[in-house]
Amino acid sequence: MMFSRQFFSTCMTKAAIVHLVALFLVAGAPNSYGAPDEPTLSAEEIQRLGERMYREGILPSGEPMQAFVNGDVPVSGTSFTCVSCHLRSGIGSIEGQVSTPPTNGRLLYQPRESYIKGYEHVPSFHNYAVYFPARPAYTDETLAELITGGNDPTGRSVTRVMPVYDLDDPDMEILIAYLKGLSDEHSPGISEAEIKFATVIVEGTDPVAVKSMLAPLEFGVARKNSLATASSANDRVARMGYNMLGPDLLQKRFSLAQWVLTGPSSTWRAQLDAYYQAEPVFALLGGISDGDWEPVHRFCEENKIPNILPIVDYPVISDHDWYTLYFSHGVRQEGETAASYLHGMYDLFAGKAIVQVSRASRKGNALAEGFRHTWAETGHPPAIDIILKEGEQFSQQRLQQIVTELKPAALIVWDDAAALEAFDGLPGNADRPGIILASGTYVGESLWTVPEPLRELLYFTYPYRLPQDDVRFDISARKVLAGKSADAYDPKIIRQSYITNELMGKALMDMRGEYYRDYFFDVIGMMPDEYYPLYERVGFGPGQRYASKGCFVVQLGKGETPQLERRSEWVTR
Repeated sequence: MMFSRQFFSTCMTKAAIVHLVALFLVAGAPNSYGAPDEPTLSAEEIQRLGERMYREGILPSGEPMQAFVNGDVPVSGTSFTCVSCHLRSGIGSIEGQVSTPPTNGRLLYQPRESYIKGYEHVPSFHNYAVYFPARPAYTDETLAELITGGNDPTGRSVTRVMPVYDLDDPDMEILIAYLKGLSDEHSPGISEAEIKFATVIVEGTDPVAVKSMLAPLEFGVARKNSLATASSANDRVARMGYNMLGPDLLQKRFSLAQWVLTGPSSTWRAQLDAYYQAEPVFALLGGISDGDWEPVHRFCEENKIPNILPIVDYPVISDHDWYTLYFSHGVRQEGETAASYLHGMYDLFAGKAIVQVSRASRKGNALAEGFRHTWAETGHPPAIDIILKEGEQFSQQRLQQIVTELKPAALIVWDDAAALEAFDGLPGNADRPGIILASGTYVGESLWTVPEPLRELLYFTYPYRLPQDDVRFDISARKVLAGKSADAYDPKIIRQSYITNELMGKALMDMRGEYYRDYFFDVIGMMPDEYYPLYERVGFGPGQRYASKGCFVVQLGKGETPQLERRSEWVTR
C-alpha cells in the first residue's frame, strides 16, 4: 500500500509517527480471502532499520545504500553515511569552515531564520543561526527531494557538499520516520528548572581520593547555581550570564547526586538500576573506583547515559561503545607506549631479543597486555615473555640470568619499586641491554629516589605532563578548593576532576539548549584539543572515547633534587 508522505503531520508525537509508519508500510497485499497480510515489522523494527540506514548506510534489505557524490559519481552509502556529517544526534555541527545543518525532524520541519527567537543577542546562538541560509520548513516531499535529488525547499542544490541517495518509497518512509524521532524530546534528567547529574563512588575507595574527585564537581555545581541566583538579583550579572549562556541555561540549576556502590561488583547493576529509577539523571560526572568499572560502563551503554571521565586505572577498552569517556587507556597505555617507542628504534636491535618481564598482578598484566597488543600491530616478532608469580622476587640473580642467557637488546620490566634493587649491579655489566624500560606509575614515588648510577640506564613510561611543566596549572586546579588546604587532597585526582568540570561546562554552553545525550557527545567530539592540567593534550575527535592518547618516555636527571627529563616526544597510539 502506497501513501503520500504528506500523510505524516509534523505535529504528531514520535510514538504516533512510528506507529502509523509501521501500520502502512508493512501491511502486505490482500491475501486470497481479501484480507490484508499481518504486518511483519513493528514500530521498534522500523526505528532500528532507520537507524541502520542513518548510521551505517545499510538498507532494510541488508544491501548498502547507493549514493552519488557531485550528483553523478556512484559510491557506496556505507562510505558516505548520514551520521558521518550530521552526527549521531542529527543536530549537525560547525567545525572551522565546515558546517552541517541539523537533519532531525524537529528542526527540519520548522522554517529556518537568520536568528533564533529569544536569543538574538546571545553571541553563540546568533553566530550559529547566521551560518546557515534561511529556508521554509521541510515537508515529507521536500525532504525526500533533498535526499534523492539534492535540492532544498528553496530549490538550492546541495550536491557539491552532500551525496544523494537512491531510495525507493518504502525505504524513504523508514528513513523519514527515523529522522522525525531523532533528537525529538530532551533526554531524562532535564527539566525547565534543573539539570540532574550523579557521580558513582565505589565503597572502599581511599577517602582522600573520593574527596579529591568530589571537590571540583561540587565547586562547579555550586558556582553555576550561584550564578543563577545572582542573575535574578543583579542586572549586570544577568547580562553577563545571558551573553555567555543564554537565558535558558543561565536559569537552570544543577544537582549532583552521589551513587555509592557497595558489595561485590556482581551486585552493582541492581544498585545502579535502583538509583536511576528513583531519580533519572542526564549524565554521570566523574566517578571513582580502585578496581572494576565495567558494570558501570555497561549500565551506561545499555541505558544510553553519558559517563564523563571516571577516575579508574582499568577502563573498558572498546572501539564501538559510545556512552563513557575515559581519560586514557589507563595503566595499559604505558605498555602501548613502550611498544611504540621501541618500534621507532627497532632497526638498531640487529635481530636481538626483546624481553618483557611482568608481575602477575592486575597492573602488571595490563601493562604487559598493552605492550603485546601494540607490538603485534607493528609486525615484529613477539617479545620473550617472563611472568613473575605472586611472591616471586625480581632479584639481581634473576636479572643476571636473563641478561646472560637471552642477551636482550631491550628489557621491559613491569614491576613495583622493589624491582629497582635488582638493577644495582647492572651498570658495570658489559652484556646489559641497550635500553631498560619500566613503568613510572608502577614504581610510584620511588621514581624520584633512583640511585644516580642507574639514572642513565633506566627509562620510564610517564603518562602525564612533566611536573616542572605542569606547575603553571596549579592556580587553575586549586581554585576549585575554594580556600581549603591543598595538602588534604590528592593533586592528581584534583586535576583530573577539574578537567571533568571544565569539559562539562564548555559542552553545555555549546549545546545551545539542545539537551540530548548524543548531542552532548557530538559537541565534545567537535571541540579542539585542550591544554588542561596533568595531561599534555586532551581531545576527542568524533566518536573517540579516550581523551589523552599519549605518554612520555623519561629519565631521572642528575643531582639531589632531580627533575624528569624527556627522552621522547608525546608518544601516541
